[in-house]
Amino acid sequence: MLQLFVNRQRELQFLKEHYKSKLSELVVIYGRRRVGKTELTLRFASDKPHIYFFADQRPETELIQELKQQMSIYLRDESFAKLAVKNWIDLFNEFTKWNKNTRPLIIIDEFPVLIEANRAVPSIFQKIWDQNLKNTSTMLILLGSSIAMMENEVLNYKSPLYGRRTAQWKLEPLKICHLKPFFPNYNFETLVQVYACLGGVPAYLQKFDPEKGFWENVQQKILTKGEFLYEEAEFLLREELREPRNYAIILKAIAQEAQTHGEILNKTSVDKSMLSKYASVLEDLGFIKRTHPIGITPKPRKSQYSIADNYLNFWFKYVFPNKTELEAGNSKNVLSKIKQDYTVYLGHGFEEIAAELLTEMKKNQKLPFDFTSIGKWWFKNNEIDLIAIDEEKQTATFIETKWSNLNTTDCQRILQKLKDKAQHFRWERKKENYVVVAKYIKEKEQLTKQGQFVFDLDDFEVLLQNIDG
Repeated sequence: MLQLFVNRQRELQFLKEHYKSKLSELVVIYGRRRVGKTELTLRFASDKPHIYFFADQRPETELIQELKQQMSIYLRDESFAKLAVKNWIDLFNEFTKWNKNTRPLIIIDEFPVLIEANRAVPSIFQKIWDQNLKNTSTMLILLGSSIAMMENEVLNYKSPLYGRRTAQWKLEPLKICHLKPFFPNYNFETLVQVYACLGGVPAYLQKFDPEKGFWENVQQKILTKGEFLYEEAEFLLREELREPRNYAIILKAIAQEAQTHGEILNKTSVDKSMLSKYASVLEDLGFIKRTHPIGITPKPRKSQYSIADNYLNFWFKYVFPNKTELEAGNSKNVLSKIKQDYTVYLGHGFEEIAAELLTEMKKNQKLPFDFTSIGKWWFKNNEIDLIAIDEEKQTATFIETKWSNLNTTDCQRILQKLKDKAQHFRWERKKENYVVVAKYIKEKEQLTKQGQFVFDLDDFEVLLQNIDG
């Protein structure tokens, strides 16, 4: 299958600028698994002499020998591979002596694996940088999928490597506005369905066949035993966690709309004293996130949990609870259940999709209002899907999202109800706006002429035509 490379121009330019500096560069790139870190760096390095080294679970001595072999190939000197080196420091000492190239580019993939095997690795690489690489023109790129370990062991001020890095970039999944190159024949409504199911991880998007329909892909690629997307969620948990079962139970509860600490406890058998610890680990891994109501300072203690990745959310909502049927090959029955519920599922997920799309419209100056932050708000029995705040102009825009088809009467009713709820939002503002975002709005032009702010998928589809992949 052709490997698509979509919407990473900023990241590529970032790497190119640091490479052009001709100074020593220690660049840290991190982000969740499958997000495209390796593809990005190899694409950047493709036209440059470079060393690419992947750290796996082999003993450290074997990994040192492997990197020595890669250095030998880079130096075009087989005798380098025959050198006797005892450790990482010896290896880089020798490489610095032997290297005659003006700009060595060294990529170490999955740096956290080295740290897990030897907790002294950050200190070791600090010495390597200070003694060997800092005063050369070397560009060293450290990649990592363990977000918590990269932030704590590499980027944190307590890390021995703190202050050595010259640049860092957290690589995020793609947004919904970048899905069209993967599925050129899908309309925007179908792209929303795909995004709510797979999110923006390129490795997941490429598993779907763009020549097949959405539901056919779901059945064949997610609900079929042995397929990558059928196994991937459990692989991620086993790879990252020592007690995957407890974490899986928590993720299932959150996928089934348990949002608070108490609601998760009620839906699981997890020990009360351990739940905060488990949730913190999942948050560090980027699997879940905590949301506080926007516009409240300081942030209240009570927050809402949600699964941060759409694929994991879909998997724990629909695959995990139906594993018995799926293991028996009854994917058609499970697919039928999903189809019956998917409109409701999209309704819950449409808030974040709408926030993404409105943010993209703002960037492209396609909105009649501006904002500096956007998020959900709730207080007691009142809840507003999204509030977009412009702190500088003291403007609050209240937004209701509906994954449904609306007419003029529906919109007017929703806007009035939104105005009533907005009275409970305690944030000083000079101006207020009210917005409805829906799947489709009939007679939208009439509402717009009346000064109402309404958007549907047609507006977003027009926007996509002006966004480069």
